[in-house]
Amino acid sequence: MTMALAPVAAGSGTALALRGPVGSLDAYIDTVSRIPVLAKDEEVRLARRFRDDGDLEAARELVLSHLRFVVHIARGYSGYGLPMGDLVQEGNVGLMKAVKRFDPSVGVRLVSFAVHWIRAEIHEYVLRNWRLVKIATTKAQRKLFFNLRKAKKNLAWLSAEETQAVARELGVSPAEVTQMEQRLAARDIAFDPVPDADEEDGSYTPAAYLPAPDADPAVAVERAEWEDDSSQRLRHALATLDPRSRAIVERRWLAEDDKATLHELAAEYAVSAERIRQIEANALKKLRAAMA
Repeated sequence: MTMALAPVAAGSGTALALRGPVGSLDAYIDTVSRIPVLAKDEEVRLARRFRDDGDLEAARELVLSHLRFVVHIARGYSGYGLPMGDLVQEGNVGLMKAVKRFDPSVGVRLVSFAVHWIRAEIHEYVLRNWRLVKIATTKAQRKLFFNLRKAKKNLAWLSAEETQAVARELGVSPAEVTQMEQRLAARDIAFDPVPDADEEDGSYTPAAYLPAPDADPAVAVERAEWEDDSSQRLRHALATLDPRSRAIVERRWLAEDDKATLHELAAEYAVSAERIRQIEANALKKLRAAMA
């Protein structure tokens, strides 16, 4: 958590004021647990003030008096390996959404109405962050994700009878139960080995098992033969040129390093740079015709 809470007087109820960042989840939980729970008539009065008059102070008191319930619900998701502070924070978002939509005339308490919204926000956070790869996208998969973990009594795989029972209870097919069980048992693997991974771990990344684009022996042989044939035809084509034209083409196009410029060749052959360009153009034209 990034903010601490301090109780201050606010009307007939108890409100809280935010103060500087402390980063202590325990202090936050201790503070919200000391906020008194509203009586039903007080809750209805505040809800009507917010709904009818847009009183934000009334909404604030409703939220603050129910923060303890968010903490209680968030603790039920501690087994997913996600920060408790983040779970509580997401649950608080759901609580605020519930307060905004709460209708006191229905006759139910705010906490009963807010449970759905609090759980919905926490569910979304868990699904977004439990794995790098989304593990549940459809409604059936979301239901399976949260209920299958509770249904499994141990770390062993479900038997056929247990799979059928879970499928009947959750209203899904046995195949969907098996698929979600496999997803829960899997783990994320980096596509490429991380920089500090040792060679043994790096060899198990998916990148190590992808075929190289030139892995097909037939393709490799075909490419090698094409390159040999092209090199041979180029040598034969160069042999048809006069010595000066051949030297200009080789130094202008075939040299790996320090390729000659037009002016350098012009000075060497005592002609103009334009004449070197003309000789080069004619030589390239002859090469294309010889290799066609």
